[in-house]
Amino acid sequence: MTIQSVGIIGAGTMGNGIAQACAVAGLPVTMVDISDAAVQKGLAAVAGSLDRLIKKDKITAADKAATLARITVATDYAALAQADIVIEAATENFDLKVKILKQLEAAAKPEAILASNTSSISITKLAAVVARPEQFIGMHFFNPVPLMALVEIIRGLQTSDATHADVDALARQLGKSPITVKNAPGFVVNRILVPMINEAFFVLAENLATPEEIDEGMKLGCNHPIGPLALADMIGLDVCLSVMNVYYEEFADSKYRPCPLLKEMVAAGYLGRKTGRGVYTY
Repeated sequence: MTIQSVGIIGAGTMGNGIAQACAVAGLPVTMVDISDAAVQKGLAAVAGSLDRLIKKDKITAADKAATLARITVATDYAALAQADIVIEAATENFDLKVKILKQLEAAAKPEAILASNTSSISITKLAAVVARPEQFIGMHFFNPVPLMALVEIIRGLQTSDATHADVDALARQLGKSPITVKNAPGFVVNRILVPMINEAFFVLAENLATPEEIDEGMKLGCNHPIGPLALADMIGLDVCLSVMNVYYEEFADSKYRPCPLLKEMVAAGYLGRKTGRGVYTY
């Protein structure tokens, strides 16, 4: 099946970013959220993002108008009835995602592919709650979606080859560079990234260097655009800790033990940029 129309559940940062990427690629998009205020806020975020691209001479005002014209917003899942694929981009909560998928399944057409943008929840486990698990897949975009080239395509145990092929083709149509991974905690990128951040906290706790020196070392020594501690502040220290706890529990391996300093900082409410203080003060 060639995917010709996209539905998105969730108009937040990831949802509106995916909507923008699809609309820029010429696909009609229906973006659904729980309230009119939420979908309008998502639409405004897309418009703002496109305005920044106009200022950089990447697109024209006509391109912006054409892109926005391809995005329809709604608060009812019935609006997704004709979508070839529906991508769920709601909060990282298993019970919430199950509730959404049950409602979505009733509204979507039988042949529609259902995808989740989850960064941590098992695709196999989510697929098990839908009637057609072979048509379920993970499509993990990275933030900010319009700028980041990677999409992790995660196959659950049940995902069919046809579903995978269609979603891989869609990612390439959006101008992304997909990698296919098996279902496992953290998939590939976060499985490597978050333990690296956790190790940076161990290095900091042992006073081997200052936060600035640790970050500068990784930027200059490994060519990373941002150091691991500054990245932790951007992600949220509570999110990093939550991910490490999942790995520690799922793998039962001490190498995933969360750093005590990370736990202590989360307990203090020093969560990073969103609270004005993390490793650094904002």
